Amino acid sequence: MVIKNIDAATVAKKFLVRGYNIDPKAAELLCKSGLFSDDIVDKICCVANGGFIIEKSVVEEFLRNLANPKPKPEPKPKPEVEKKINEVKASNSSLKVIKDITGKSSCQGSVEDFLMYFNSRLEKLTKIIRSRVNTTPIAYAGKVKGNVSVAGLVNEVYERGDRCYIRLEDNTGMITCVATGKNAEIARELLGDEVIGVTGVIKGSSLYANRIIFPDIPINGNGEKKKDFYMVFLSDTHFGSKEFLEREWKMFINWLNGEVGGKKSQELAEKVKYIIIAGDIVDGIGVYPGQEDDLAIKDIYGQYEFAASHLEEIPKHIKVIVSPGNHDAVRQAEPQPAFDGEIRDLFPKNVEHVGNPAYVDIEGVKVLIYHGRSIDDIISKIPRLSYDEPQKVMEEILKRRHLSPIYGGRTPLAPEKEDYLVIEDVPDVFHCGHIHTYGTGFYRGVFMVNSSTWQAQTDFQKKVNLNPMPGNVAVYRPGGEVVRLRFYGE
Repeated sequence: MVIKNIDAATVAKKFLVRGYNIDPKAAELLCKSGLFSDDIVDKICCVANGGFIIEKSVVEEFLRNLANPKPKPEPKPKPEVEKKINEVKASNSSLKVIKDITGKSSCQGSVEDFLMYFNSRLEKLTKIIRSRVNTTPIAYAGKVKGNVSVAGLVNEVYERGDRCYIRLEDNTGMITCVATGKNAEIARELLGDEVIGVTGVIKGSSLYANRIIFPDIPINGNGEKKKDFYMVFLSDTHFGSKEFLEREWKMFINWLNGEVGGKKSQELAEKVKYIIIAGDIVDGIGVYPGQEDDLAIKDIYGQYEFAASHLEEIPKHIKVIVSPGNHDAVRQAEPQPAFDGEIRDLFPKNVEHVGNPAYVDIEGVKVLIYHGRSIDDIISKIPRLSYDEPQKVMEEILKRRHLSPIYGGRTPLAPEKEDYLVIEDVPDVFHCGHIHTYGTGFYRGVFMVNSSTWQAQTDFQKKVNLNPMPGNVAVYRPGGEVVRLRFYGE
């Protein structure tokens, strides 16, 4: 449908959501032409001959061709070598699942399970801290003269005046650590049940801290792993929701197929080899009060059939890695296993199913996939963090080397015999979703991405004041650049 009486600002927005900037003179030309429509915008993007800027000359040529269409040549049969390109690309993909709970869960929720779970966390993270400082078991710290270092789980943090007190415990005992000055500022942001180290001097029965030590990650040489392919990061597709962005998804698929965009955009799409989806594949059933009113498909199996049909549209040479989230048909407690066989069988063969979290090796690039439900808990405990900058929350997660340290918060945790949420190995890429906003960044060489959503704002989200940033896609070349594509605009 042709839109009349349109202004240049609206024209610019239409191109912006497709990942393009249009020159103001080109926008004015389109306004005056009286031939503006979404279809024309898509066609202009297709003929843009380089970069992500639509110049006036591109619009002029397009309008000339529209007025005097050239006869279409007879289509030539594609050479046999072109038919084999996708097969060659597919055969070159390499994916190894390093760590995943799927098929390994054994917890019953007993007291013994919880003891083993927290002991596993304590042992793993204390081992990391011990690689930096020589720690003493808490029960014996009082016998050490001079400086002493301990490591343990944060049991409690409280304030008196300008001092902050940390109750720290290991499997030998508990100690109160007193933090002042800058250490008090650090202590105020400690999370319950995380593991830290404290160095200081014993006075009476307390340890007066002069240093608080996080497990943290070392500087990673991610830049050395330069690759010539791209990864695309998605999450929170919410197939089955009334607010699923069908049109924007189609634009994304068209981009993957090289059907829209200029030369550089098409070259980018051609080099996409992997798509990683970090949870909430479908909208689910009964996840929040009144959800039924937001559903286009009210049968969970039907939602997954709908999801599978949309992933079927992705070119077959691209490997798709799918991890679940809290809206999906798996257990709510983390870690979550991959979808069961009945659901997996719905999806095309180029889809690999993993749990949440999952640690995978993609052609030598280590990727940590986590849906990100604990982001809610962490933001609620650290006031300076916000949903607008998810990468800063992810930085805190890496610093603590644990995906969901708080027990008893919004994120239910399954007491497995091993704590699968400890970040033992440093990833090259850390990918989250869940909060429906977009953010990227680097922390000590690790690329962090929170990958937006494909669901517009629901009535429930309006009530809880959640303003999503849908249709944003991060395209990343390991060791190289990050490109942000926008398929949605106001």
